[in-house]
Amino acid sequence: MDITIHSSFLPHTDADASLAFYRDVLEFEVRLDVGFEQMRWITVGPAGQPSTAIVLHPASVGRDLTDEEQDFLLALIAKGSYFGVNLATDDLDAVFARVEASGADIVQEPIEQDYGLRDAAFRDPAGNLIRIQQNKEQQA
Repeated sequence: MDITIHSSFLPHTDADASLAFYRDVLEFEVRLDVGFEQMRWITVGPAGQPSTAIVLHPASVGRDLTDEEQDFLLALIAKGSYFGVNLATDDLDAVFARVEASGADIVQEPIEQDYGLRDAAFRDPAGNLIRIQQNKEQQA
């Protein structure tokens, strides 16, 4: 029996900004863009990997939150303290250059980690923390 990760969910606070970041900066495919009233759910994923996706969703949809709780949740998201995802690439420097050129909030430039990877970190337009790594086997 195999279990795979099909999709992860990250909140957005501005659907158009998140769409532009994942599509134009990370070069993900846009697989679905579904709207309902003022809300949008956007499914993106890496090209050539149709079974892996990230669903960008309205930050507080489906939650029974008070206004105070919603404000608190949005503050945590903006700090990058609540949601995040780890990505991998075979060319960290090229991806990092695109992210940095986009004006994204850089948290950590590419560095060698003691635990065997080289990685970098930045925030998407909502503030979600995105870490991206390159395994030593993939480094030239």
